[in-house]
Amino acid sequence: MTDRNDILFERARAVIPGGVNSPVRAFKAVGGTPRFIQRAQGAYFWDANDKRYIDYIGSWGPMILGHGHPAVVEAVQKAVLEGFSYGAPTEREIELAEAILALVPSMEMVRLVSSGTEAAMSALRLARGATGRKSIVKFEGCYHGHADALLVKAGSGLATFGNPTSAGVPPEVVQHTIVLEYNNLQQLEEAFALHGKDIACLMIEAIAGNMNFVRATPEFARRCRELCTQHGALLVFDEVMTGFRVGLHGAQGVLGIKPDLTVLGKVIGGGMPLAAFGGPRAIMEQLAPLGPVYQAGTLSGNPVATACGLATLKEIAKPGFYEALGKKTRSLVDGLKAAAAAEGQPFNADSEGGMFGFFLMKDLPQNYATVMTTDNAKFNALFHGLLDRGVYIAPALYEAGFVSAAHSDEDIAATIEAARQIFRTP
Repeated sequence: MTDRNDILFERARAVIPGGVNSPVRAFKAVGGTPRFIQRAQGAYFWDANDKRYIDYIGSWGPMILGHGHPAVVEAVQKAVLEGFSYGAPTEREIELAEAILALVPSMEMVRLVSSGTEAAMSALRLARGATGRKSIVKFEGCYHGHADALLVKAGSGLATFGNPTSAGVPPEVVQHTIVLEYNNLQQLEEAFALHGKDIACLMIEAIAGNMNFVRATPEFARRCRELCTQHGALLVFDEVMTGFRVGLHGAQGVLGIKPDLTVLGKVIGGGMPLAAFGGPRAIMEQLAPLGPVYQAGTLSGNPVATACGLATLKEIAKPGFYEALGKKTRSLVDGLKAAAAAEGQPFNADSEGGMFGFFLMKDLPQNYATVMTTDNAKFNALFHGLLDRGVYIAPALYEAGFVSAAHSDEDIAATIEAARQIFRTP
């Protein structure tokens, strides 16, 4: 049988760098041919060979309701008939902004944009403009999009400035970016002791999803808040992944911590290109056209994307939604842990709301360096074993997974059984 995925990948590599429009899709970390998706519905998608997979990436988080939810489809179809884009304000932008602010108490105003990278980049510029400072703090293993100043690896010692992790980023562009180890209180304290008066903001994924699933400890998150307050820096929560995914009020709701700025994406667009950043009125009014910090976007507040996002937020705000979603996700991770234990496979997992992660190790890691010690070969075997059995997880060791409201008990049971078979294989 001819594999259409192979054919399509060959065509794609002739016209698209690496054959993909986002690197992780290329399967470079796990080997093999990426699956080219032709359609999706509910908890599933189908590849170019019409093979069905239980989908645990959910477009990397946005599809919290599953694919093709009727209420969302109806809202988008209606919006499309009214127009694709205007380049002028719409009432729906206001409605979405009001809906977001009602669910994120730390935000008094919000600016809509088109991508998480754009939102994080803009929040960073706003923090620098509002404080008049240059330096920023971020953590190794936290990903905030591909803006130049955020593409950095840790420096050579405690509380040192970072080095570029991408060609095309000059060292002087990241000279004001301080990279620390996640959950390392000593480094955090030292960074503020050395650079506190120069730090514009600290940006963090309070539940990280780009070194798989790693939580900031309550003590660490609380100290981030205290030190920012003490030194006049802004605390920025990057909730592109966790916003409306780990709970109705995001990671800040789970941790009970109020950031100064919040970056949102993914779920608020329901699968359409839409993101946002927001915070207190006094800070947000530093943005143009009111203030001196410039930010703009032709497709910001796109009428089709806002329709999709509004319909999604309406569904997830219904009573009991997160209780049911969290229960499904816990049943998956608990089942995977039990299956691994039964076969003597080192394994641990964690979840919050509809987001989860697992590690082929005994204990849950607390930082990127520990995550990097995971057995890549075993993960690759698990990935391909699940793929062969019709279960699609992230094709990379360092990515979180996502459960949707559309996943059934049968889907979860089938996933656990598939993993058990793989764990049993010598």
